[in-house]
Amino acid sequence: MKNEFEQITFGAGCFWCVETIFSKLKGVEKVVSGYSGGKKENPTYQEVCTGNTGHAEVCQITYNPNIISFEELLEIFWKTHDPTTINRQGADVGTQYRSAIFYHNDEQKNLSEKYKQALHNSGIFENPVVTEISPLINFYPAENYHQNYFEENRSQPYCSMVISPKVKKFEQIFGEKIKRSQ
Repeated sequence: MKNEFEQITFGAGCFWCVETIFSKLKGVEKVVSGYSGGKKENPTYQEVCTGNTGHAEVCQITYNPNIISFEELLEIFWKTHDPTTINRQGADVGTQYRSAIFYHNDEQKNLSEKYKQALHNSGIFENPVVTEISPLINFYPAENYHQNYFEENRSQPYCSMVISPKVKKFEQIFGEKIKRSQ
């Protein structure tokens, strides 16, 4: 049996979308929106949005590998964003919106690279998969108002026009993996 909890850090565009999807999964204990992959210590949202810090908007996911495997998390990661666009997801443009996996150990690195290569070889995407796969060097939690953003701001235009349709699609594809107590 594996350790009770492990972590992975994913960047797949706006962290509000990533947090919303992964927090709904059985076996996911906690999802924290934040910043990773840059040089500046303790960056603010405003600083990250300039594109000058090098950070990506990410979510650090704490999960129970006895309930949901890292491979399942990878599948959801790849299928819930476009890993072929450089520094953008939909209308969100900038280095902070890049597709990235910040791995916490060698097993995550190897499985991520293997999955990325399999996607490339499959020809599923018209363009190459550009997801960055890098070691986690830093993670800075985002400001409190970014945490659990969708749940607390559903009527906000970005939530209703961008996140809600993404969540509906996610629920159709991965319905059996969703927590039912929500």
